[in-house]
Amino acid sequence: MGARFSTDRDPWLWCAALAMAFTALAWWHLHIPSKIYFDEIHYVVAARKMLQGLRVNAEHPMLGKSIIAAAIRYLGDTPLHWRIPSAIAGGVGLYAFSRLVWFASGSARAALIAAFLVATDFAWFIQSRIAMLDMFMACFGMIALWQFAAAVRRPRQGRWRLALSGVFAGLALGSKWSIAPALILPGLVFLALRLRYGLRAATTTRGAPVPGVSLIEAALWLGLVPLAVYWLTFWPAFHWAVNPANPWDPIGWHKTMLKLQDSVVKPHPYRSYWYQWVGNWRAVWYLYQPIDGAQRGIVLIGNPFTMLAGLPALGWALWAGIRRRRWDALGFAALYLVSMLFWALSGKPVQFYYHYLLPGTFMMACLALALDTLWQRADRWRWMTPASLALSAGMFLYFYPIIAAGALCCGKPSFAHWMWLRSWR
Repeated sequence: MGARFSTDRDPWLWCAALAMAFTALAWWHLHIPSKIYFDEIHYVVAARKMLQGLRVNAEHPMLGKSIIAAAIRYLGDTPLHWRIPSAIAGGVGLYAFSRLVWFASGSARAALIAAFLVATDFAWFIQSRIAMLDMFMACFGMIALWQFAAAVRRPRQGRWRLALSGVFAGLALGSKWSIAPALILPGLVFLALRLRYGLRAATTTRGAPVPGVSLIEAALWLGLVPLAVYWLTFWPAFHWAVNPANPWDPIGWHKTMLKLQDSVVKPHPYRSYWYQWVGNWRAVWYLYQPIDGAQRGIVLIGNPFTMLAGLPALGWALWAGIRRRRWDALGFAALYLVSMLFWALSGKPVQFYYHYLLPGTFMMACLALALDTLWQRADRWRWMTPASLALSAGMFLYFYPIIAAGALCCGKPSFAHWMWLRSWR
């Protein structure tokens, strides 16, 4: 990305409108199902016990559970109130993602296409309607990356935007660790670009990515600040009534957390592997039972069109980034790859499709950039851009009953209507 950046066509208002529409849709019947389902059993129960000062669910960072606990305390202990924070985080995170694409690409069209693709990719919608940790991590992570991209585009605002990036990076890590590889990339980019200055690399304020900010200062904002904020997110654990965490022994906490995460080895019927996520082969059933006066279901899969169309777009992003110096495309491809590598190399014994939330989101940015390029440069193939958006929306509407706990009118075997692959059952 270059330092010059025009704000004449900044689509912030359209991005905000799309994010608000998404939030309204996520909020619709948010109280259904009217009881704990899927992994809410871990996080809602943990939030309740946190309010009593008890130690529970210690294998994950504290912030997401603290937010759910705050909602229970101040709004009420009901399904709607457990899920409101995730719905808000989904809308804010979607807006932040659209801003990230805007500052990375400088294309208003690409930013809006990307936001629309993520809003209809199923995963972002489903995770915005359940009291889990993933949407807090994704929301704070997208804000952190947005602020870094904005610092690059607007160097005069670089210092405070890098500081904000560091704060939100710490909040994202304090929600869930899955975001860590994506948050490391900005610092590595800063380091790589400044190493060109040799012995003056640490102190010079000249050159990319943020003129006016030295490498030493960037290490403060992108390294020390996130770690400090992350440490603070464990504040409730320091005050557990029984066996509180030692504030001065973070290595000890993390050894315990890793041990607890690796202790879950019992096979799960919806366990999957990273290569199955890429092909959208393996679903996760969050709910399927008679509840609230109807047979209802929620299945987590990716949008059958965009999750497959995104794969050639990912290949194009790598090619365009390397051969044509499309740094925006290369950046999102890199974010996808490091996020996937995290899970491919992870020792976590049991993994699920919802771990594809971040890689899938970055792949939607690659698809948006590819569709935007088709619209601009290929008159003969321009139709593919609106057709792709229509197909994405059509798939979302078609699958809506089975991703939003809708009333399934066909009785008990009604789920089969949407089970295009045997592995989705």
